Amino acid sequence: MTESLKLPIIDLSSPDRISTAKSIRQACIEFGFFYLVNHGVEEELFRRVFEESSKLFSLPLEDKTKMSHKQQRGYTALYADNLDPSSTPKEALPSWRSTMEFYHNKVLSAGRQLIHLIALALNLDEDFFEKVGALDAPMPFLRLLHYPGLQG
Repeated sequence: MTESLKLPIIDLSSPDRISTAKSIRQACIEFGFFYLVNHGVEEELFRRVFEESSKLFSLPLEDKTKMSHKQQRGYTALYADNLDPSSTPKEALPSWRSTMEFYHNKVLSAGRQLIHLIALALNLDEDFFEKVGALDAPMPFLRLLHYPGLQG
């Protein structure tokens, strides 16, 4: 019989921030991971992101290559990393950019809430990471990944 690992669940909407911070601390010490719920990113948005991602990766290689990757935007072919910021999948995928930007903003908002709780979990001021400039000019990026199946 195999034993399954049950990750701690952290509720980002909990009004008891101190208790939530303590739960994050305990989860990180005991497991190194936790599962975040009530983070504000709706299931429908996840579905749309995966749908748009699937559309992107389903395009012919020639079309994807025209959307070369630069400044964290565009397509990067397997084993390549060309950078061109003007290329985005706008013609072939009209709702791709708006979906990804909306998703990015939602995840960034959840991340900001979480970083405040992590500061508390570390017994720091809640705004510690803002003081050191981490949140003043965030450099987050969204990268969709597609791992092709094994070639048999």
